[in-house]
Amino acid sequence: MKSLIRVIFIFIILVGFGLFYKVHLTLFSNHQNEPAIQPFFIPNIKAPNNEAPNNEATREIRPEEILHQGNGIFFIETTDRMEPPHVVMCAVESAARIYPTRPIAFFMKGLPKINTVEDENKAKIKFPSFSSYDNIYLFPLKLEEIFSNTPLLPWYKKVNTNNENDWTKVSSDASRLALIWKYGGIYMDTDIISVRPIPLKNFVAAESNDIYSNSVFGSLPHHSFTSKGMEDFVQNYNGAILGHQGPDLFARILKKFFCALPGFKYTEDVRCGNITLTNPDRFYPIAGPSWKKFYEVLDEYRPFPSSYALHLFDHANQGQYNLVPGSKTMVDHLYRQYCPYTYVTVLLKNRSSH
Repeated sequence: MKSLIRVIFIFIILVGFGLFYKVHLTLFSNHQNEPAIQPFFIPNIKAPNNEAPNNEATREIRPEEILHQGNGIFFIETTDRMEPPHVVMCAVESAARIYPTRPIAFFMKGLPKINTVEDENKAKIKFPSFSSYDNIYLFPLKLEEIFSNTPLLPWYKKVNTNNENDWTKVSSDASRLALIWKYGGIYMDTDIISVRPIPLKNFVAAESNDIYSNSVFGSLPHHSFTSKGMEDFVQNYNGAILGHQGPDLFARILKKFFCALPGFKYTEDVRCGNITLTNPDRFYPIAGPSWKKFYEVLDEYRPFPSSYALHLFDHANQGQYNLVPGSKTMVDHLYRQYCPYTYVTVLLKNRSSH
């Protein structure tokens, strides 16, 4: 009961702060060259309505129904945590803002069953920064269902998860392949902030000339890349080697079935069979070893004109650095512009702890 009251209280504060934010928007943009920040309330965002009409509330809701057009944006949480860190919330919210007409599907292992719209609305109450986006959908991560009718199901039934070094990563690598193969769309890690729409359907993101990331990729349903990826996942499975089922698998499939990985010149993307290999600048203008730059104070924020999204490398951060609202770090600018609800939630939390 206390947690419900706390969530309602936070939402009321968010709404009030949102109105204040809209009226005093100029207070958040102190530099003439800084990109204009979108108002806190925009046409594609609406206040949550958890009291849906009876016929709507009982309507069945399934991934196949929401994702059948092949244009979903996918996020995965393979741990049981139900209070994700704010970087996860920002990643999902930024995608909802950048892709307002596309379904944002967040599969979470810790979620209970969601069978109806009413179940969906109740689940969203736990995530105030999601509640005002009608294109965010929460689904339980049920691995046996996700792997059904794929080469991954026999492997999943045989693998001893207790003997795996990092089952959360391995199961995430497998899940993203199966989901994109089944439904089509774009997969993103939960520390990737969307900044503009990706205009590609079949693509793999390069971190460099030698590294091809599985942190963000996209394809049409039943594409040969994801099909071959699942087959290789099972045939060459080795969960003890970091990256073997992820970036290394992507490189193996590309080289074996699509192209010789020609590398990049300047800032252009390159074709690899029927897949586009995106230039590192598209998602990695700040490379992994330089991830601390996201937390450096900037005299002036300069956007990334060639990038579709930015990978914050939260796995390297490990909680060393956090968003400090008003700090004028790069991450401060990114949150304010691309995930304002999450930004306000962090701001209020910080104020209440003082």
